[in-house]
Amino acid sequence: MPAAEPIETARLRLEPFGEAHLTEIYVAWLNDPEIVRYSEQRHRRHNLEGSRLWVQSMRAGGHPLWAIEAKNPPLGHIGNIAAYVDAPNRLADVSILIGARAAWGKGLGAEAWRAACDWLLDCALLRKVTGGTMAANRAMVRVMERTGMRPDGMRAGQFLLDGEAVDLVHYARFAPNQS
Repeated sequence: MPAAEPIETARLRLEPFGEAHLTEIYVAWLNDPEIVRYSEQRHRRHNLEGSRLWVQSMRAGGHPLWAIEAKNPPLGHIGNIAAYVDAPNRLADVSILIGARAAWGKGLGAEAWRAACDWLLDCALLRKVTGGTMAANRAMVRVMERTGMRPDGMRAGQFLLDGEAVDLVHYARFAPNQS
């Protein structure tokens, strides 16, 4: 699996996640209940050291991790995108966090998602990329649908959100001629 490479889009730069991205602001995103509302990150408190260890484990495992940086207006580091690679099966499960609220609702998450999935399928030569979210996370479902992913399964009542059972929905996109 090739290491994460910089990826450029019209409005974003996806940079391999580095020490400069590991900040108190980043950790604050992980500890903000609204930002991680639909993430399993909501169940724990985060700190710089734990985040540093996670980044190191991603690198050691060959899992691409990018910092998402907005170019214009220059918002800087607005979030992260990660791909958990299963090399023997040539697939990756992608996750994203847009932590900077100033970037919400502008389509930047979908732009980053598409760019990372394209890179995984084209440059890393994977055959399938997947993503999953709580069915209640309509914004993430829209991101996956708008970027060419198709439903790939569901686990009923997988999570509790505000005390209510919600489904986990999976989406997938295949490399051409791989479906």
